[in-house]
Amino acid sequence: MQIRRHLLIAAIASAAAFTGLAHAQAVLTVGTDATFPPMEFVENGKRTGFDVELVEAVGKAMGRKVEWVDIDFKGLIPGLMSKRFDMAVSAIYITDERKKVVDFTVPYYAGGLVAMVKADNTTIKSPSDLNGKKVSVQVGTKSVSFVKEKYPQVQLMEVEKNQEMFNLVDIGRSDAAVTGKPAAYQYTRTRPGLKVLDEQLTTEEYGMAIRKDTPELTKAVNDAIAKLKADGTYATIVKKWFSNTATK
Repeated sequence: MQIRRHLLIAAIASAAAFTGLAHAQAVLTVGTDATFPPMEFVENGKRTGFDVELVEAVGKAMGRKVEWVDIDFKGLIPGLMSKRFDMAVSAIYITDERKKVVDFTVPYYAGGLVAMVKADNTTIKSPSDLNGKKVSVQVGTKSVSFVKEKYPQVQLMEVEKNQEMFNLVDIGRSDAAVTGKPAAYQYTRTRPGLKVLDEQLTTEEYGMAIRKDTPELTKAVNDAIAKLKADGTYATIVKKWFSNTATK
């Protein structure tokens, strides 16, 4: 009787472990900071945006359900490395510094840094005019290190959220905001009185960040992206989110 009991307990434990493993393999957990329209944001209580739709399509192509984890941008890479989620997707630029600690998928969209100012601003006509001015940036983004390196005389104003960065320009506390091109153009379309400088500061590529200890996942996601490009799904998502957005 005692042996049977032990065998039964072992069988139940084994079944539970198998079920847990199957669930883990069927779910793709993705960390994001959904405060960066049109890439990822919350509308009517639901996450949406280019990144969100693309990741959902990737998950479908892989046969895995996507579960989102909301986290501040600065915590995305640390959260990924500590295994809070399988992948981080939040308009993350592929940089040499980040590639030291995480892997990236193939680039899935081209962006870059731009400067946004008030439309009637006559003192900032090009990026070189940023020196000596107050410039707002989102903490944890490439904007911070880039502005510090290229424009050392800037008075940097670091904020937690993308919206705060734009608001500082709106109310005149900041002379400019340096951020990603898609978000800047999206914001100026919805808020009259602001403009994006014609001259782009950098050209960057977005990638989906994945831990170095899961190369099989990186390959699977790359294969899914290739499939979406081949069957036209990727082009449809791009057209939906960027057909009316300036991409200078």
